[in-house]
Amino acid sequence: GEAIGPIVPGLAIFCISRGQWSMIDAILWVLDQVGPASVSAWTWTVADYEIQTLGRLRDDGRVREGLLVIDHGARYKNKDIIAAWRGRFGPESVKYCLNHAKIATVEGGGLRVLLRGSCNLNANPRYEQLDATEGGEDFDLVKRIEAELPVLPDDCSGDEVYRASRVSEA
Repeated sequence: GEAIGPIVPGLAIFCISRGQWSMIDAILWVLDQVGPASVSAWTWTVADYEIQTLGRLRDDGRVREGLLVIDHGARYKNKDIIAAWRGRFGPESVKYCLNHAKIATVEGGGLRVLLRGSCNLNANPRYEQLDATEGGEDFDLVKRIEAELPVLPDDCSGDEVYRASRVSEA
């Protein structure tokens, strides 16, 4: 918690850790301070622990809604985990795209926190970098992209994922 410190309006920090922080740890730190919130998590792949952790937070009311923005390859290798997420957060709570970003948003208590960096959702005992900001255009940009991504079915084609990701517009 000392690395990020208190979540206050206008927060802007940059951290480097030696693996002490994962993205799920950063999300939990923010949730401890802002109270019940909406959470989104962007990742390339996901493990049971992260889904179970955020699911328990949903069950106890700390996470009101959740969105998982995940690389489309995970629909095969993480099929059961993604189904568990949908079971907790609803059928519209997973968005497949071409993704390698490690981003999370936490919106609650009048605060809008954007977390991004090299940190995966899970722990990784290596140097990791994390940026955290509260409010601002960066948060708005991420929320706009999340809103633009369609909800695709598990059996969608790679071409559908490519078109939905809009990477050709880069």
